[in-house]
Amino acid sequence: MDLALKDKVAIVGGASRGIGYAIARVLAGEGARVAMVARREELLRDAVKRVASETGGNALAVPADIRRAADCTRIVESTLAEFGRIDVLVNNDGAPPLGALLDFDDAAWDKAVQQNLMSVVRLTRLAVPHLRAAGGGRIVNITSLSTLQPLPRFGLSVATWAGVIGYAKTLSLELAAERITVNTICPGRIATGRLGAVFGADGKPAEPDAKMLAEIVREIPMSRVGTPDEIAGLVAFLASPHAAYITGSTFHVDGGRRASLL
Repeated sequence: MDLALKDKVAIVGGASRGIGYAIARVLAGEGARVAMVARREELLRDAVKRVASETGGNALAVPADIRRAADCTRIVESTLAEFGRIDVLVNNDGAPPLGALLDFDDAAWDKAVQQNLMSVVRLTRLAVPHLRAAGGGRIVNITSLSTLQPLPRFGLSVATWAGVIGYAKTLSLELAAERITVNTICPGRIATGRLGAVFGADGKPAEPDAKMLAEIVREIPMSRVGTPDEIAGLVAFLASPHAAYITGSTFHVDGGRRASLL
């Protein structure tokens, strides 16, 4: 299937590795021009080189911290300066620390809100005028399955990403008539570095081994973790004209793990 993304311009957050990198690579492989955003400049520039080498596509490195309002502005301005338009915004980043909710002070909460919620609010507010100018566009938010099915120790992520889902649903109603869609993806267990951070013994990060992976997949009906490309494929579809009638939706991509009718 041709996703008709050639020469579309996408901003992808958290793009130096993991799910964000996979999204950038898949979009570039479909012919989109991609502004790749991440905090660590050296890792990001290496990721941009790999995307260009693997896909032959056009990728731009935008080192930035999405927790900062000024950096959000610079992300959009840099994309426009390089590519002249914006068609797709993928809000994606890492997750806040794990721990008991009552142990987090105001500073930890503020950092989580800036990272997970306010970055989405700011980047979306900055990008939407340019999506309008392009005649429509796509906004895709990446959160986590724990947002829909909360787990102990994941409270900072659950609380802030739940706000993203509410924001996205409301925004989808407000922008629907302008051919701008807004959707959210909630990945389950995906093979990224986050797995080791989540499931390491005593909460300490560790490289997933056979024992750890066996424990992780025990509650997944498909009996395996997902891959970043399996999230990226859905993002690419939602970014394409084939998904023009899908908006305000929340997708859980989890190998069947979520135990819910909705």
